[in-house]
Amino acid sequence: MRYETERLILRTWRDSDIKPFAELCADKEVMEFFPNVLSYEETEALVERMKTKFINEGYCFFAVELKSTGEFIGFIGLSKPGFTAPFTPCTEIGWRLSKKHQGFGYATEGALKCLDIGFKDFNLDEIVSIAVVENINSQNVMRKIGMTRFIDGDFLHPSIPSDHKLAKHVLYKINISEYLQQLCNK
Repeated sequence: MRYETERLILRTWRDSDIKPFAELCADKEVMEFFPNVLSYEETEALVERMKTKFINEGYCFFAVELKSTGEFIGFIGLSKPGFTAPFTPCTEIGWRLSKKHQGFGYATEGALKCLDIGFKDFNLDEIVSIAVVENINSQNVMRKIGMTRFIDGDFLHPSIPSDHKLAKHVLYKINISEYLQQLCNK
């Protein structure tokens, strides 16, 4: 599976992605809003789970590379969360990019393509996104792609101890009608 945007290639995972992805997942700055960095083995297992989701569900987080260089820069895509919360089951849009590739609009560009994939190719009715309250950069991307914060949707992430500084999350949503309206307004 492969999709393209102006500057990015979104594709299924290759074994050659594991090493640069492990470096990304071991970076404390990239993983600032996660409880811990991942080891090489944990990253390798994550890639295997994503590959399995592509097979079983048809979509997951895509490996992302720059068209201009072929360099792996992280992931952007859609996934069904593996935890239970008031808004699940659902499909979530998310991204994780290397530090040197943040701030160039790649997350927004790739996420817009993933909304298109989710609504057009997989006939989803709604897509959500979550972030730690303090993760302003991700929330900015959510707003740029047309998502709206669902204030009553703030929640404590069930995979993080409730007294942990990263437990409180915000919820953003966009439904198919809002997405189509956005397209009409372009």
